[in-house]
Amino acid sequence: MNKTTIIETVTRLAEPLAAEGGLELVDVTFTKEGSRFILRIFIDKPEGVTIDDCEHLSKKLSTLLDEHDPITQPYYLEVSSPGLDRPLKHDRDFERFQGHTVTIHSFAAIDGRKRFTGILVGIRDNQILIDLGTDGIVSIPRQNISQARLVAEINWEGLN
Repeated sequence: MNKTTIIETVTRLAEPLAAEGGLELVDVTFTKEGSRFILRIFIDKPEGVTIDDCEHLSKKLSTLLDEHDPITQPYYLEVSSPGLDRPLKHDRDFERFQGHTVTIHSFAAIDGRKRFTGILVGIRDNQILIDLGTDGIVSIPRQNISQARLVAEINWEGLN
């Protein structure tokens, strides 16, 4: 199977398992790092992902992957949270994280730029709207987005 087919197959298998545990399947990647292949599953839930959530899904998914065997070569399975800089992949992500700082990369230049960092205003008519502050609001066609991620926001006030 090619990489795209592997990711689609694993996504189809993992989504119901994640939902069963009250989890959202954020992303699935399959990469080669050095001589190793790594299948990464990123999960989330509103109150945050625990190690137990990752372990539980990893065990269930591992069994299912062994049954369906979509990956012919040896690989490592990693299940984790998407992190503070989680990817935004679905329309629901752009709705959920309105008001948060994001960085978006576009396939095509818009006003001479392909990278935008600003406050996510939302999604309207298949356009992602970002407030760039003094540069105003930019509208990026959904199909032109090559990558979108949250920008980690850490509040250091009160930490000593």
